[in-house]
Amino acid sequence: MRIHLLFFATFKDRAGQSRVELDLPAGATVAQLKSEVARLFPAVQPLLAHVLVSVNQNFAFDEDPLAENAEVALFPPVSGGAADGGTSEGGTSEGDASDGGSIFPTVLHIVVDPLDLDELVQQITLPTTGAAAIFTGMVRGVTGRGDPHETMYLEYEAYKPMAEAKMAQVAEEIRQRWPSVEGIAIVQRIGRLEPGTPTVLIACTAAHRDTGVFEAARYGIDRLKEIVPVWKKEVKPDGEAWVEGSYQPRRGD
Repeated sequence: MRIHLLFFATFKDRAGQSRVELDLPAGATVAQLKSEVARLFPAVQPLLAHVLVSVNQNFAFDEDPLAENAEVALFPPVSGGAADGGTSEGGTSEGDASDGGSIFPTVLHIVVDPLDLDELVQQITLPTTGAAAIFTGMVRGVTGRGDPHETMYLEYEAYKPMAEAKMAQVAEEIRQRWPSVEGIAIVQRIGRLEPGTPTVLIACTAAHRDTGVFEAARYGIDRLKEIVPVWKKEVKPDGEAWVEGSYQPRRGD
């Protein structure tokens, strides 16, 4: 059977290409695919110990079987920022909150253009809205903790269709946990971003500030850093490298 194999971030660099067609025995599993990739792309083999795999834009695991014409992606753990705690276990819903089934607005985008924070908040503001909690991450020019260094710029890459689907999942998880949340915006920029540039926005609105909007926005960015396939390459004066996270998805993610 034939599968369509995609490489992202470090895997793309090591493989020297972003897409390849592979023929595998009928009924082959993800584990067998990984063995074949190690054989065909020796430079990728050292990365397979921590590879994440998706099949048709859902996380997949070694024992999962593959089907004819499956779209399989190999990539490192999502780029993670520093977080104090991390999220509790995520929900399993994959419904799209922006499909018209809800009266509440949901904005989910992967974009190249600059973020207009005012416009995005306006899109998730209702007549009943009295509070908005907004988080935006930025490109840091100087890192002072951990490994102090200077950053010239970041290059962001995303597996766009899967990223937008996982953003919808994050929004649904927020709504399940904080039913009082009205509007949700999750927007990620990709491409070359200079220091001081906003890279991502998570915004939640509600009627009142004491209804969970702060916690919901915090959950949103932490969860995005776990399951939304976006990566960043950091370019420094002395070289460049992909920044990888450590979260290993579970079934239901």
